[in-house]
Amino acid sequence: MKTRKIFSVFAIAVLSALISVIAYSHFVKPETRIIEVPQEQTHAARYASLPAVPTGEYPDFTKAAESSVHAVVHVKTVSNQAQAYSGSPLFDFFFGPGSPMPHQQQPVMGSGSGVIITTDGYIVTNNHVIDNATNIEVTLNDNRTYKALIVGTDPSTDIALLKIEAKDLPYLKYGNSDNLKIGEWVLAVGNPFNLTSTVTAGIVSAKSRSINILANQQGTLGIESFIQTDAAVNPGNSGGALVNTKGELIGINTAIASQTGSYTGYSFAVPVGIVSKVIADLMEFGKVQRGILGINIRNVDSQLAEELDLSTSQGVYVANVIESSGAEEAGIEKGDVIISVNNEEVKKVSELQEKISRFRPGDIVNVSAIRNGKKKDFSVTLRNIYGSTDVVKADKSLSILGATFEKVSNEEKGRLRINNGIKVAKLENGKLRDVGIQEGFIITKANRVPIDSTEDLRKVVEMIEEGLFLTGIYPNGQVAYYAINLDR
Repeated sequence: MKTRKIFSVFAIAVLSALISVIAYSHFVKPETRIIEVPQEQTHAARYASLPAVPTGEYPDFTKAAESSVHAVVHVKTVSNQAQAYSGSPLFDFFFGPGSPMPHQQQPVMGSGSGVIITTDGYIVTNNHVIDNATNIEVTLNDNRTYKALIVGTDPSTDIALLKIEAKDLPYLKYGNSDNLKIGEWVLAVGNPFNLTSTVTAGIVSAKSRSINILANQQGTLGIESFIQTDAAVNPGNSGGALVNTKGELIGINTAIASQTGSYTGYSFAVPVGIVSKVIADLMEFGKVQRGILGINIRNVDSQLAEELDLSTSQGVYVANVIESSGAEEAGIEKGDVIISVNNEEVKKVSELQEKISRFRPGDIVNVSAIRNGKKKDFSVTLRNIYGSTDVVKADKSLSILGATFEKVSNEEKGRLRINNGIKVAKLENGKLRDVGIQEGFIITKANRVPIDSTEDLRKVVEMIEEGLFLTGIYPNGQVAYYAINLDR
């Protein structure tokens, strides 16, 4: 009897549980369904960019991604870093306790991204990606690998230009970063964590953003006017492309805001408006030609406006005017508030820096400012950091060789069956004469890198510290090799 009673209670309990499960399944949605709803997974900021887009009509990123991944490369570097020997009783025995330990150079591997901008192998990347590198290797999206040379660098904007010997390469065209709008969709393309050809999407969160990363390193010469996005960017993305939905290059991904070292919400890119000017200078001169107004500046805010009784709470306050500068000659004074450059509005320091950075020494810009509540216009001739309007030439670093060079004619190339080379036109006292090189010698390779101009040779010389190995041919067809010690 007792057994039947227990069985009845158990049966009733099971039946009640079954009824409860059926009722829950029928009236309450499973938790997994909520997780699967796309809107629950989307970053909240992205709603702002598509308020009127019907479901299923999101922007198509496929064409932009397809063109971008083929023009973005993986940059691998090797640099030497001083490493101290570990202290030991044996070291203390020979050199005494507390003696400074000697250092040895250890190779350090690094990686980042780069963007091909010409069919013949010019590549843009970040300066911090290749800084102090003794060897740079570039891998294309199709896995072809090339040795890269540094054409020039600009630490002030964290931009560098590389060159590889290749032809018919896919490349990205410049877009217009000025026309970017907050909320516009963008793609970040690069090689985060050595994961090649990675594409992420986001929106433009802000423009002309300054985060003091370059200012802290370069002082007043640091130029920051970043495009801020919420496209995921991680270590390895540096130097990669930020593109619009047309597949045009609008920025070079440079930094992330993070307390962990990985992406946590925002990334920053140098706008292509700055990049294109820096690259043009490096190609033409080997050094950036930077025009300077000649003033010390700070942002205007409500507090400063109240303290100084300014008529505006936006603009760039002139804290000081440098003597004999272009600004002083034009009549700009301490206390002026700059509000536009060439009729383009300026609301903060980063915007003024971005606009002026696009000009060279000797260029004339029209600056408008507020003085005593009234607008005044100034015509300013920009100068270089040395106070003149001259072009600043890069150090060619070839004087140690003691030679002048000339181009090799196509006729001579054909006769000697060579594709490239530069001829030693005249010898003076220097390294080439010391190793026995004669006038007329045609240098075809330097450290295995094909040479077709003095610029090519200069880049090789600048990258090495001691040994230079030249391959070449004399006009009579004799092939010769020379090893040169460049230890100065």
